[in-house]
Amino acid sequence: MKIVCETRDGHETLGEIDLRPSKAICVGRNYRAHAAELGHDVPAEPLIFMKPVSAMCAAGAPIYRPEGYERVDHEGELAIIMGKRASNIDAKDAADYILGYTCANDITVRGLQKKGPWLRAKGMDSFMPIGPRIVTNLDPRDLELSVRVNGEVRQSGRTSQFLFSIPEVLAYISKDITLEEHDLVLTGTPAGVGNLQAGDVVEVEIAGIGILKNPVMARS
Repeated sequence: MKIVCETRDGHETLGEIDLRPSKAICVGRNYRAHAAELGHDVPAEPLIFMKPVSAMCAAGAPIYRPEGYERVDHEGELAIIMGKRASNIDAKDAADYILGYTCANDITVRGLQKKGPWLRAKGMDSFMPIGPRIVTNLDPRDLELSVRVNGEVRQSGRTSQFLFSIPEVLAYISKDITLEEHDLVLTGTPAGVGNLQAGDVVEVEIAGIGILKNPVMARS
């Protein structure tokens, strides 16, 4: 997927990169209120799972909603793009391994997620929109994040509310799983997740990055 990489103020464009991650690792229940809204306990350590790279799609591309499910939820998140290989790194060095940040939407079929393994629930084609750009010189510690559906705010939170910080997450993952250049790490979603219907337009906005906007279409 082609995506522009630039500094926060937009004064310096570092060029368009061909984003080809080997994997996408996600952090679940990284906001206390989101864990509570789904009736889950707060995890004692980062809860991680994977989405297939084939789920990735660009800003503006359609999210294809499968039929026959009551809830196909939006989950707006801050995504990390790794800048180089990271294996068993120390949390204090985590920033040295990060290329930049972008917006992500962890689309989830909620009923399938409750049944067992999350791969199908979260890994369908188009279930990981990414964009609209990668920002390199961003301080991620207290960014405002919001999700709107048809202009209505559904989710609102700040990255300062993470249960596990970005350095903690990267150190935890890389202890056992090597992160490669351009791999994605999705950092968790705030409370307010909800259903998307065909015809909706969903927007994930993160301060300093921009708006990831995708239409929702029925999957025939």
